[in-house]
Amino acid sequence: MEPARSNEPETVSLVELPRSPYRDVLAFQRTVHDEVARGTRGDTWIAVEHDPVVTLGRNANAANVLLPASALAARGIDVVEVERGGDATYHGPGQLVVYPIVRLQRFREVVPFVSALERAVVAMLATFGIAATGRSEHRGVYVGDAAICAIGLAVRRMTSLHGLALNVSTPLDYDRLITPCGTPQFGITSMSHELGREVTLAEARDALLDALAREFAIRFA
Repeated sequence: MEPARSNEPETVSLVELPRSPYRDVLAFQRTVHDEVARGTRGDTWIAVEHDPVVTLGRNANAANVLLPASALAARGIDVVEVERGGDATYHGPGQLVVYPIVRLQRFREVVPFVSALERAVVAMLATFGIAATGRSEHRGVYVGDAAICAIGLAVRRMTSLHGLALNVSTPLDYDRLITPCGTPQFGITSMSHELGREVTLAEARDALLDALAREFAIRFA
């Protein structure tokens, strides 16, 4: 979906969840995706914080998970294979995850949709004084050579699922667990690290939802 540019914003549903296990939200996300794809539900965006988890996209290289599953499990970290693009990604406390479940009209809208997500994150970070950019060769948002937001989508039945993960106050030692997104040439950072102060998830969520609403010309209900 290319961002709408009409004068009147489209109203879409927003589901804000408490901190939740990844598998529970994945099941919910897939249910919502099925309803949106069938046309029995309108576009729906989900905002959530996850318990610690490593997710493996459909192109994931097992070598990018640096600890065996048993060692991850001993730390309370789940490992889940999913249908999104990309490699290994970590989700956990202090990270804001947004899943846009959006019906696309044409498949060629997928890349512009990802670019619009990146622009919204870049614009939101700018309001905090953080200069960030997207990278066409490695999708996501970066502060210099450090990833601050991962983006990975799947499109099934012309409807998107999965989405973006923004490091707000995330502990930055998760690169000991995985090679984030399979890109060892990039580091990782967070809003709190860049600003030298604790940024709350609520603070980041409100700003990001505002930026997404502007970028996509939508109104969250």
